[in-house]
Amino acid sequence: MQNITSKAGLKDAILVLEDEQALAGLILKEQFYLTYNSFKPVNLIRSTLKDFTSAPNLVDNLLGIGTGLATGYISKKLIIGGSGNILRKILGSLLQLGVTTIVAKNPNAIKSVGHVIHKYINRSKERLSEDHGK
Repeated sequence: MQNITSKAGLKDAILVLEDEQALAGLILKEQFYLTYNSFKPVNLIRSTLKDFTSAPNLVDNLLGIGTGLATGYISKKLIIGGSGNILRKILGSLLQLGVTTIVAKNPNAIKSVGHVIHKYINRSKERLSEDHGK
């Protein structure tokens, strides 16, 4: 800022600073209003849901978790069957927990294995159909 040497220069400088202060006050009030509105419960819930639904790979994550739960449950049912044995039930629950955890944490690996198995089954079907066609 320059040195002020006259009375008119001082009045101009005061007007400029008052305008800057008024503008800063308006900006502060607007920011306060926005912050106040963002902390309303409805807006907090809305923004949380918006963040959740816009998360990348949401569908893949949900499918991975669902697949993990399903495979864990099926593996437990295969081990326990109709047995009432307590040791078998404990082992089945531990197996379910392990399978669910592994599948939920590694959905891409499980998907890759599924694709390999699918290709193998399709090749086997093609060979069978070729053998029957001859």
